[in-house]
Amino acid sequence: MIIKNVDLEIVCGPTSKLPATTLPEVAFAGRSNVGKSSLINALMNRKSYARTSSQPGKTQTINFYNINKEIYFVDLPGYGYAKASKTEVEKWGVMIERYLNTSKMLRCVFLLVDIRHDPGKNDKIMYDWVTSSGFTPVIVATKLDKINRSQINKQIAAIRKGLGADDAVIIPFSATGKQGREEIYEIIDKVLEDTV
Repeated sequence: MIIKNVDLEIVCGPTSKLPATTLPEVAFAGRSNVGKSSLINALMNRKSYARTSSQPGKTQTINFYNINKEIYFVDLPGYGYAKASKTEVEKWGVMIERYLNTSKMLRCVFLLVDIRHDPGKNDKIMYDWVTSSGFTPVIVATKLDKINRSQINKQIAAIRKGLGADDAVIIPFSATGKQGREEIYEIIDKVLEDTV
């Protein structure tokens, strides 16, 4: 996939009506601070187009990035941020669930988890939401550069077990070294091929 054109086209808040888009969509979900904006920026070849923040929990909207006028990257709100109020957390949950259940153009969900840790309760909830919406999420294990190569297989096995993701594809990814980016592009290219 060669990214020529990126446009943040639609931003939906908790009360916004979700857009009826006509292009295929791939969504990115993950808890706050898992490196979602860094992954999206790495895929878009942009330094800071998707907002990265030192304050986790900043993405409180669903952001639709139009890529090459042929597909949307959909950035879902980060979940599981401890400092957010209960009402805020519920609002994000409702937004994410509503999007997963109503988008007619959603073709693939990338679920990001931190490769350094076993999946948490919120990761498991998110995984179950995605599967109950009819998708098998592609698991992106972020922050690959923060662990030793010798730990990779052990951590991937822990992620698979923690999520109950026996059949899921798991892609270890580093935003700094860009490892894993080509594998993600291949999946996105497949989505585009299947749409034609």
